[in-house]
Amino acid sequence: MAQNNIPISEIYWSLVDKADRKFSRVRDLPHYGRARYDSYFHKVFKIYTQLWKFQQENRQKLVEAGLKRWEIGEIASRIAQLYYGQYLRTSEASYLSESYIFYEAILSREYFKDGSSSQDLNLANKQLRCLARFLIVCLVLNRRDMVFQLVDHLKVLVDECKRNFQEADFRDWKQVVQEIVRYLKVDTAFMNIRPLRYSLVLDSNPDTLQYPFSFDAKRGLRLRDAILSSYHHNEVKFTELTLDTFRMLQCLEWEPSGLFYQSNKASSGNGSTIAQSGAPGPNRNNHSQDLIDPTLPPNPRKAILYRPAVTHFIAVLATICEELPSDGVLLIYLSASGKGGQVGQLPSSSGTYMKTTESIVGNIQSHDMTSDVHNTSPSSFRNDSPTYSSRGNPRNNSGCLWMGSRGNGGINCLYPSDLIPFTRRPLFLIINSDCSQAFKAGLSTLESRLLDPFVL
Repeated sequence: MAQNNIPISEIYWSLVDKADRKFSRVRDLPHYGRARYDSYFHKVFKIYTQLWKFQQENRQKLVEAGLKRWEIGEIASRIAQLYYGQYLRTSEASYLSESYIFYEAILSREYFKDGSSSQDLNLANKQLRCLARFLIVCLVLNRRDMVFQLVDHLKVLVDECKRNFQEADFRDWKQVVQEIVRYLKVDTAFMNIRPLRYSLVLDSNPDTLQYPFSFDAKRGLRLRDAILSSYHHNEVKFTELTLDTFRMLQCLEWEPSGLFYQSNKASSGNGSTIAQSGAPGPNRNNHSQDLIDPTLPPNPRKAILYRPAVTHFIAVLATICEELPSDGVLLIYLSASGKGGQVGQLPSSSGTYMKTTESIVGNIQSHDMTSDVHNTSPSSFRNDSPTYSSRGNPRNNSGCLWMGSRGNGGINCLYPSDLIPFTRRPLFLIINSDCSQAFKAGLSTLESRLLDPFVL
């Protein structure tokens, strides 16, 4: 009875405050590790389910009490962020689809196109960040038509913000636009050929493929986890998704096929629907069902590491190896410049350091665990690889990958021997570097443990 006397607006803002606190707890959790934070996400999805239903059921009263459309949009944006975060943790396509649904609803219903957006700098930045996050989701989903639509929208919005907020500095957002334009220019021609994801319709049946020479079919091994890491100066990227890790991400997932092609598309429903995690979604076609095919095995979990420090990379590798299922194979993709000799310096790049996009767009796809790399001075990023002497280094005959800034010598070098402790688990290594042969030679004595050392 006491709760019935509480104004609707107070109940709503209490739910908003509770949801904000739970969201802040999970926003920066790492996107690797199995089932470590499931309880956290169950709680945050539960509170956002309550919040979304409550605002739908009491929309008119809340609007009369002062609720703005952009505030509804911000709730939807956070739900979309949560879904995308769950996709990164689980690689389940349904979560990616749910994220798309919420972002599409925000765009189509123009939640952030409020009359105050031309006067409120904070609201303008919220709208820009929402568009940038939606771009990432569309890229991963291969919704190229929506990608180009969002890029045009982002360009127009940045120009409007520069006119309306002349005292503010929008150079960072201009760089965001430049990054996505460059990304699409490099990638579009390649992507128009065919999907990168493995398709049972377009590719050979897995049963007809040859097993690697050292593969033990009796163990029934399956690709369960993958680490995709890239560290290059001035590489083509958008936020923390580089072009090479993006393509590897696509290659390690299934294109919906089998029963997917035999089933009819679900018709659009009325009212709110309940998504896989329990959070209610906007009115929409059932995109989640479109992406689920019970005939396909689950996608492997993928940890995407953008410019990790060597210590961070090894820590993530150790965590995933520890939690790898008994029948699991771990794929490691490393793309970085390398050094195969003892002493010397690789050619340096002449580009200047610019603020990274991910620092202004916000947490879009991965936990920022690379602060120990980014907190160095800007000038430290002007060279791909440092100069260091190998005298006294027990690994001085080994090639290495440069995964850090200049001046710290072997601290920022990843050697083949650094991977040896993890060969106790089935590994598939892909080294995309000018010193990949050094890794193949350095691990040649362990080939009986490795499935196949693959070099580019």
